[in-house]
Amino acid sequence: MYSVTRRIEFCYGHRLLDHDGVCRHPHGHNAVAEIEVWSRELDRRSMVCDFGDIKRIVKGWIDEAIDHKMILRRDDPLVTSLRDLGEPVFLVDNNPTAESIAKIIFDYAVSQNLPVQAVRLWETPSSCATYSGT
Repeated sequence: MYSVTRRIEFCYGHRLLDHDGVCRHPHGHNAVAEIEVWSRELDRRSMVCDFGDIKRIVKGWIDEAIDHKMILRRDDPLVTSLRDLGEPVFLVDNNPTAESIAKIIFDYAVSQNLPVQAVRLWETPSSCATYSGT
């Protein structure tokens, strides 16, 4: 099996409801998403996938949908206040943990017909979560 990985950097804010630690407060991250695409065979160009295609498809969506936005659970009381202030929010059904955000990115890439093996989301330089869909 062959695989290629594209790193995509972006920033986001979030908070975790029902969390006992400091992450229950609004805060931000400089994140890195690693999108791993795989194939059993190489295409006519001897590639799994062009890195530029991953960038165009996934980074384009990240830039539009979640970069520099507050990612919040739909029932977070901050949603109404932030919207009233005109602040950009991206709403999710579950707590916006690194695990959940990795899955959101994975699901989007799959919806765009990329043969994604895994998405790793580095929330900090020393902490990451992976979603592989298997």
